[in-house]
Amino acid sequence: MPPERPLSAAHAWSAHLWWPALALALLLAFNFAFTPGFAQIELRDGRLYGAPLDILNHGAKVMLLALGMTLVIATGGVDLSVGAVMAISAAVAAVLVNHPHVPFAVAIAAALGVALLAGAWNGVLVAWLNMQPIVATLILMVAGRGVAQLITDGQIVTFTDARLSFLGSGAILGLPAPIVLAAGAWACLAALARLTALGLFVEAVGDNPRAARCAGIGPRPVRLAAYALCGLCAGVAGLVAAGNIRCADANNLGLMLELDAIMAVVIGGTALTGGRLHLGGSLIGAALIQTLTTTMYMRNVSADVATVPKALVILAVALLQSPVARGRLRRIAGDARAAP
Repeated sequence: MPPERPLSAAHAWSAHLWWPALALALLLAFNFAFTPGFAQIELRDGRLYGAPLDILNHGAKVMLLALGMTLVIATGGVDLSVGAVMAISAAVAAVLVNHPHVPFAVAIAAALGVALLAGAWNGVLVAWLNMQPIVATLILMVAGRGVAQLITDGQIVTFTDARLSFLGSGAILGLPAPIVLAAGAWACLAALARLTALGLFVEAVGDNPRAARCAGIGPRPVRLAAYALCGLCAGVAGLVAAGNIRCADANNLGLMLELDAIMAVVIGGTALTGGRLHLGGSLIGAALIQTLTTTMYMRNVSADVATVPKALVILAVALLQSPVARGRLRRIAGDARAAP
């Protein structure tokens, strides 16, 4: 019998994307059929409202984090500090917009610049000092909230600047601003990954750093760029989160969102071992996680219990993505059909 042909890159991508997309479609169909008011979408004051839009709006923060996390994981690393970077970015923006002599553009640029530098710091620890990514980013995960507390002097800093609030609660062409920002971030990163050499370099470094070095690709600057872009995405997510609640809460803003971002990336088909990256798949993974959360709340499931069915669905999708699990399921189904 001839050997089984390996999947092409396109087929491998579609195989990974199929199951989370199917799970998302089934979950949305369930809500449209059985959750009262889920399908209702209305236009008020030039903005669209409805449960499907709320899913995308509230899920935009995880989408932004997942996009940056995809680049890092594709290099074979991980970034546990994105939630803390969100808090730092929000703290810088909130403090500066309340200062009467700081222009708004400077405040936003400073917040995003600090987030970019935080990501680059992780990149330096991983790429130049050869620290394990989980250890290097855990340092900033722990210390980052302390930095945010120092910036805000240990207080929850509120603000009234409508321009910063717009990033989290405004509307662009009838759509919530966070959705448009997440879509814009995806378009920019997809262009960098597929229209430039960055995507090829990231995948080469994640697949085999030694071979990439022999081919003339420096793993260090590639990893630095991936972590820096991840920090920048976290900075944008921090501005969205702060704009939504009109304050910077250094202790709680972005808390534990790094885990949702990692789950979204893995569900979307990017392997934790590095290699190929799937930005679109990460968006689907983030949408699936937020849809699960929204479904639990709309079905009046307690927040303490909602994590259990959420974890079970994610586990099921991950198992269906596994070739080994699918092969065993096919064998079990074949044995059941063959049984008298």
